[in-house]
Amino acid sequence: MGTKWTRAGPSAPTSTMSTPRAAAVPSRAERQPRDSPAATMMVSASTLSTALARKTATARVMSLDGCTDWRVPVVSKPMRWTERGMKRVPEITVFFWVIKALTTAMGEATSDFSVKAVDPVVAVGLGGIAFVVALGLQLSARRYSAPRYWFAVVMVAVFGTMCADVLHVRFGVPYSVSSTLFAFILAAVFISWYAVEHTLSIHSVVTLRRELFYWAAVLSTFAMGTALGDMTAVTLHIGYLSSGLLFAAVIAVPAFGYAFAGLNEVLAFWSAYVMTRPLGASLADWLGLPRVSGGLGWGRGRVSILFTVPIVLLVGYLTVTRADVVERAEGEGAPDPATG
Repeated sequence: MGTKWTRAGPSAPTSTMSTPRAAAVPSRAERQPRDSPAATMMVSASTLSTALARKTATARVMSLDGCTDWRVPVVSKPMRWTERGMKRVPEITVFFWVIKALTTAMGEATSDFSVKAVDPVVAVGLGGIAFVVALGLQLSARRYSAPRYWFAVVMVAVFGTMCADVLHVRFGVPYSVSSTLFAFILAAVFISWYAVEHTLSIHSVVTLRRELFYWAAVLSTFAMGTALGDMTAVTLHIGYLSSGLLFAAVIAVPAFGYAFAGLNEVLAFWSAYVMTRPLGASLADWLGLPRVSGGLGWGRGRVSILFTVPIVLLVGYLTVTRADVVERAEGEGAPDPATG
């Protein structure tokens, strides 16, 4: 009995007797379904590399018989340390400085309230976990988001305060020593940042590596500022209110220098940024500490809420209005200034 071959495969044997003849050998494409995993496919290396470079979702793949092609998923490249993207920090506006000052005071009050409300070890542990979560959310973002960014700043303020207080309260390190220690750490961060990236400009924070440098500097400024504020108020016996006024005057120097004397933008920014921490911490201590300690006696918890409410309102306003975001045309790259 002869066997009849079709494009779909061998058919049932025929019932009629016929002269035997050589069966046609099916082609490779006929032997295997086109959607079979065993079907051999060839992929252009240039096609895949181009798709990967462009981060496209699919790439064209053609079978060996040239009759069928497919679009197969292509996994996007993970973001590299130096891959440029959208800006990850806000524009420097009046909103930035107001919220920054509020977070410094809120972080001081919240940290002090937490370590007294619960066991200090538990408080610091919870603060550290919240800090890691907040920073992870910020670093995972591809562009600036007001809620993510300011949540990270708030947790840096709280945890940075805890780090500075632990050295003094738990280990008895004098404020003068801890201030100097954190100043050296901050200097090391700035030196490393500039050596690697050749800029300290906040406008250039468009890569993951630069953002890591940025947050290391921010955490160092909060820790140093906390110790510095306590040193002037307690060690030097200036008092909390007087310390706050002193740091406000210090902040005015780079502000006026930048506005009227041509002071370098990066130097002016970081000088003012560092000083906002002891300013906010001194004011929070003045409001929250009892009168016998030189404060107004409002209580740490109340002061924390007092500063948290306007932070939430302002961040909500920025989220809706995007007043701290500079829109750019599609395809326009983020700026990468070398010096400012």
